[in-house]
Amino acid sequence: MFWRDHNPPHFHVRYSNFRAIVGIADLRIIRGDLPRIAKRLVMEWASDHQAELMENWRLCQTKERPVTIAPLP
Repeated sequence: MFWRDHNPPHFHVRYSNFRAIVGIADLRIIRGDLPRIAKRLVMEWASDHQAELMENWRLCQTKERPVTIAPLP
């Protein structure tokens, strides 16, 4: 996430040479693409942490430090 980034609320994903932007509300790829396995893992993680992602989005919009979110186990 970036401070004061454009709406809708989203996060950026980088995997190898792939890039994607994922919407937090609906957990869909807004732009870019990921390999199938990476996409599945990202969506699983995002689903588990959707509320935390939305709170971090709110913090970034007010230039506050986002909270670290745990990775997949």
